Formats: sequence, structure tokens, C-alpha cells
Amino acid sequence: MTPDTMTKISAGLETAFARHGFATPSVEDLRDAASVSLRTLYKYLPSRADMVLAALQHRHQRYLAHLFDGLPPNTAPDTTPETALTHLIRRVGSWMQTETAHGCLFHGAVAADPQNQALKDLLQRHKAEVAQRAASVSSLEGHELALLQIFEGLTQTWALHPEASIKTAEHLAGLLQAAKDQART
Repeated sequence: MTPDTMTKISAGLETAFARHGFATPSVEDLRDAASVSLRTLYKYLPSRADMVLAALQHRHQRYLAHLFDGLPPNTAPDTTPETALTHLIRRVGSWMQTETAHGCLFHGAVAADPQNQALKDLLQRHKAEVAQRAASVSSLEGHELALLQIFEGLTQTWALHPEASIKTAEHLAGLLQAAKDQART
């Protein structure tokens, strides 16, 4: 398995599932989205479940890169844990604006195949890693669940209230930071 071929397939599948959902695309549609032959598609990913997992694993890596790559370090002169969290919230908003306005693709995959334990495990790993990394850059270790709820609320309300959802998430993050700061004193 060559990494370039697998990346190409996974990227194409991610795009197809994000645009059309998990039930609609036929195998031929998925083959076309992956830009490979049906034989190659099945060689790398022998089942539809494998295709969904590969697409979501690819999306997981892209999402982490979008949120955390190039984030100003807390050691930068004008960067505090609060501003790092604000940057993250705005990056979630920009992801929603450019990638999807329909909520979380990971939740959509689990909803489409609720008995698939591998999908549930990937959803849990994805959310945990985002929350853990967000807590680390914002100095909110121990508040991962609260951060996850802020991010999840943002992604779920985005379709109805794009700008207001960002402002609300920033406000809630500020309250969380203030509560943490107050608990230390």
C-alpha cells in the first residue's frame, strides 16, 4: 500500500461522504471520488465500512492540522491561554464555513451505522484528542469535557447562527477561563 495512493483515496472518499452523506454515494460514485479503479479501491479498502473509516481518519488529521498547526505559542509576547482558545474557536468557525455547515461528519457516520464499534471508537478518539489538545494550548487541563461541549455546541449551532455561535463559544470559553482563574485564587 503506497501512502500517496491511500491518501488520494481517503481524501476523495472524505469529500464524497461530506457532500453526499454515507448512504447516498454508490460504490461507483466512491470510486470516481477516489479517482481510482474499482479494483484499486477494493484492494486498499475492501468494504464500505473500511472506506468510511479511511475517510474519517483522513478528516481527523486534516481537522487537527486546521485547528492546531501554526497556532501562536503561549510563549509569544501577545499570546495568552485565552487568546489561544479564541484562535481555536475561530478556526472551528472557519472549518465550518469552508468544510461543512451540517455539523460533525463523525457524528453523522455513527448515526448512519450505530452498531459499528470502530466508528464509535474513532468518534471518541477524535473528540478526546481535540479536547485534550485544546485544553493543553489554553491551559485548561482538567476541563476537557467543558471545552468539548463548547466546540460541539459551536458545530451544532453553526448552520442556524454562524456568527452568533462563534461569539457565544468565545463568551463561554471566557467564563470557563475566569472560573479556572478564580478557583486558583
